[in-house]
Amino acid sequence: MQEMSLDYHFTVEQEVGSATHAFFGFNGTAGVWRIAAINEAGGWKDRTTVEDMDLAVRASLRGWKFLYLGDLQVKSELPSTFKAFRFQQHRWSCGPANLFRKMVMEIVRNKKVRFWKKVYVIYSFFFVRKIIAHMVTFSFYCVVLPLTILVPEVKVPIWGAVYIPSVITILNSVGTPRSIHLLFYWILFENVMSLHRTKATLIGLLETGRANEWVVTEKLGNTLQKAADAKKSNPKAPRKLRFKFTERLNTLELGFSAFLFLCGCYDFVNGKNSYFIYLWLQTVTFLITGIGYVGTII
Repeated sequence: MQEMSLDYHFTVEQEVGSATHAFFGFNGTAGVWRIAAINEAGGWKDRTTVEDMDLAVRASLRGWKFLYLGDLQVKSELPSTFKAFRFQQHRWSCGPANLFRKMVMEIVRNKKVRFWKKVYVIYSFFFVRKIIAHMVTFSFYCVVLPLTILVPEVKVPIWGAVYIPSVITILNSVGTPRSIHLLFYWILFENVMSLHRTKATLIGLLETGRANEWVVTEKLGNTLQKAADAKKSNPKAPRKLRFKFTERLNTLELGFSAFLFLCGCYDFVNGKNSYFIYLWLQTVTFLITGIGYVGTII
């Protein structure tokens, strides 16, 4: 499921962005920079948790163009635990929102960039993909749709609840055909993560709380290598204690699991659209993530 999201990010956001607008949000992976571009852009800054994207936007505003080479492959590694994945997604959602807050007027006032490129960067790159997408997904599927069951006077047309979102989802997933069997659960999982991303986006926009929190994404390979090195240096070293079950709990997800379950029960008894099927499936997904039990495929 991580692969499905990342394939869209690389194939569409980066490759297409490079081909059509000569701009994309460099994310620190497998990139080669010209020193002159870094210097002219003002150097590396740590004012947000997406300093690589910050540098890319500043370089683009100074006329530098980015080239994405889709035929080259490099080794990489995904977060190996759900906890690490949550930290990563918080940074990836909070950082761009915080960068948008800091740079939107700089982009507007820039005289070296064409008007339509400004529109693309502000509206498509930042506003739609980095801010609104998370909020719309969460508010519609996890708040509005369940509440319409409790308020029968409000009706959501089937084309808005099913058809259009299904088409958008399928288009987002076509880059990973070998994982198409995960499509249905990927939708449920992305709805859950939209809660986490929406919260992180608001933190970044308002620049409060964890806006500048930086947690290195733990990778399984790094962890195993460190454990092996520690064992070699000290064979009798005590084993690291496991996390307590309560440390894995995510109370916000558990709260929404209970809310959706109650809405599903109400629809089962009084509803006419059979929304309870979706609501109970979404309840299970919120519950699984709420107790921090998400599997890893190696």
